[in-house]
Amino acid sequence: MYTANVNNTSYKIEKEDLSTGQAGGQWKLNGETIELDSIEISPGEFHVIKNDKSYTVDIIKINKEDKTALIKVNGNKYEVKLTDKFDELLKNLGMDSLAAKKVNNIKAPMPGLVLNIIAKEGDTVQKGDPLLVLEAMKMENILKSPTDGVIKRIAVQKGIAVEKNQLLIEF
Repeated sequence: MYTANVNNTSYKIEKEDLSTGQAGGQWKLNGETIELDSIEISPGEFHVIKNDKSYTVDIIKINKEDKTALIKVNGNKYEVKLTDKFDELLKNLGMDSLAAKKVNNIKAPMPGLVLNIIAKEGDTVQKGDPLLVLEAMKMENILKSPTDGVIKRIAVQKGIAVEKNQLLIEF
C-alpha cells in the first residue's frame, strides 16, 4: 500500500490485480476499485484511461531521493509525494529525519576559479538555490544549496582560485 500526497490531499493506493503490468489493471484508491490502462507515448508522457475516461499525463520533474514528482494531467499541474509502508514505519519510529543530515558548510568539489557569487551573507536559501559559479577545467559549475538555511559567511571572493575541499560558504 502507498500513500500519495497530491497538492496536500492524501490518497491511499493499493494494487488489486498483480497479474497485469505495473500501471495497468485494477487498483484501490481510498478503498474504491478503479480500472487503469496506460501507454507511454514518449519519454515522460503517458496516455492513461481511468474508468473509461482519457487523461494525458506529463512527468515534468522527479526527485527520487525525496520521492516527489511534479506532473501535469490534462494541463493541470500537481505536486505528488509518495510514501510506502517502510516510510511510515520510519516515521512511527522517529527515524524519518535521520537521512536529512545537517549541512554546515560548502567546500569546493574541485580546484577552480570563483567566477560569480550569487548569494550574499544573511540570505535565506532553499535546497537547490544557486549559490556560486566555479570554473573548473574550462567549464562553469553552478554550486547549489544542499539544504535550506541562512548563509552565515562567504569565505571566498569573486576572481580567486580555490583548492579542492576549500571552504566556500558557511551556513
